[in-house]
This record gives sequence, structure tokens and C-alpha cells, in this order.
Amino acid sequence: MPHPSAKPTATRKDVARLAGVSTAVVSYVVNGGPKRVSPATEAKVRDAIAVLGYRPNAAARALKLGSSEMLGMVVPDATNPFFATLAHAVEEAAAERGYALLIANSGGSLASERRQVANLVSRRVDGVFLCSVLFEPDLRELQAAEIPAVLLNHSAETPGFDSVGVALEEGARTAVGHLVWHGHRRIGLIMGTNTGGDLDAREVGWRGGLADAGLPSGPVMRGPFSREGGYKTGRWLLNEAERPTAVFASSDLQAVGLLKACHEAGVRVPEDLAIVSFDGSAEAEFSWPPLSTVAQPVGEMAHAAVEALVGGGDHKRNRIFPATLVRRASCGC
Repeated sequence: MPHPSAKPTATRKDVARLAGVSTAVVSYVVNGGPKRVSPATEAKVRDAIAVLGYRPNAAARALKLGSSEMLGMVVPDATNPFFATLAHAVEEAAAERGYALLIANSGGSLASERRQVANLVSRRVDGVFLCSVLFEPDLRELQAAEIPAVLLNHSAETPGFDSVGVALEEGARTAVGHLVWHGHRRIGLIMGTNTGGDLDAREVGWRGGLADAGLPSGPVMRGPFSREGGYKTGRWLLNEAERPTAVFASSDLQAVGLLKACHEAGVRVPEDLAIVSFDGSAEAEFSWPPLSTVAQPVGEMAHAAVEALVGGGDHKRNRIFPATLVRRASCGC
């Protein structure tokens, strides 16, 4: 039995009765259509909704429409500023289409990624944006449930699926070329660790940039895509017998950790060690010194991903966006 003091849940009929309109008009106001309602009538309905505390039944609406109007997104690390910015951009682009976004964090774990995908499938979301920890993610559960997916932050083409990413290799080559332009001949790499055995395109680009300049590969330090990962690998790098004069870091967060290691070791940036990183997050702009970084066009990527997922059309494509070098103090500019 309900508690004696509990208020009965207001219904659409209650709102219609108080506002003096039909239940259809209430529906048009709540759902933004399909028919237009005059401003005066809409104001009466909104007032009635506020007085009664009416809340539309999302489950009933989803059943009627055959759509949850909800999209899911799985990211490796929700605390990473790049993925936080990307998720926010996707959320805004989805809202423009009338969809809400449910964000799940895999923590960089393949097992957790699979659990999060299964959870979104069980909630019958209308589509999934997957920022996978794998170069070739497991998409069988989404295929079996016939839920469309877009591989986001994914540069490789995956047959049967839309994917949206950035030109990682070319961006890394640009970073190395810029350091060479500054006169550096020994350029190291701090490379993030991924699940899976394929060589990251940023490392391929770093090696290619050095080869373009006729330079040998400098030292490579590997660690997590995090501040802590950059700090630990930075300490190792600074203890190298032949320390490089410049470093390309595969993420802004790693570069921030590297800056801390440099400050502790008394290594001046950029005088003793020049740094260029990758991502273009706010952390790069507000670190000290500000980081030169190869920036990803997050807003364009987000809109392309939402368009691919809910925009209609059966033709699958691999959208790759160019990255842009943003020059700041850490490289010597």
C-alpha cells in the first residue's frame, strides 16, 4: 500500500484537465511536436505541469516510438580530459538530434569494455559510440542485437561499421618535423600502451618523421596514457646516458607528467628538452610551460559520429580528420 502521505502521480490527463486542453496538446508540448501549439496554450500547459509535478513516462514513450531516444558511449578513461571533452561534444551533438547520451567507462580494460557494451545492449539504446581499447574491437554483441555502432577515436577502417578518427600517423610526423625544424637531431618518444599487439600509428609517424629527416630513432619509453605514465617514463628518459634534446609524447596527459619529472630533475623546458604532445586538450594550454600539441578536431569528430549513427543511410565510411599543430612554448616557439 502507498504511504498515506504520498502524493498520487500526476498523469497527462490531469495536466490536460488543469490546463483546459486535450491530452494530445499536452503531448505536443512535452514532445515538441509533431503539431505546433500557440505560445499562450503552451504556457498554460507548462504551468499545469509545474503545479502538478508531472513527469512523462519515458518507458511508455520509448515503447510507443520504438526508440529509447538514448545513445550509449564507452570510453577508456572518463577522467582523461581528451575523452571528457569528446564525450561532452558527442552529448551536445546528440542533443541537437533529440537524443540523450549514456556514458560508460571501461577503465582501459577489455573485460570491462565488453561488460559495458553488454549493459548498453540490455538497455536497448538506439546506438553505441565505442572508443575501444582494441585496434580491432569485438562487435559481435552489437551485431547480434542489431544495434548500430560507430567506432570513435578509431582511425582504422572496420568493414561493416562506421568509424571516425584522426590522422594519427600524419600528426606525429608533423610533430617530429617541427622538432627537426627547431634543430633537434635526437628525438625520443613517450608512447602510451594499448591492448593488442599492433603498432600505434603515432609511433609509426614518429619513426617516419625521423626517417624523413635522415635521423636515427631516439629512445622509446612506454607507459599508460596518463599523467602518472608520463611522469614515470619521463624519469626513466631523463636518466638515459644519452638523453634526447626533444621528445614527442603520444598524449597531452603524458606530457604533463613529463613536465613534472623535468621540474624535479632541474631540466628546463624547452632549453634543455623540447616537448610536443598529441591531443589538443585544455591541459596542454594551461600547463607550464604551455605545451605545443597536435590537436584533434573534437567538435567535427563528434558531429560526424552522431551523423553516422542517427543520420540514416546504409553506406558505411571511415572518416579521418586531419590534426593541427598548435605551437606554444614547450617546443621553443
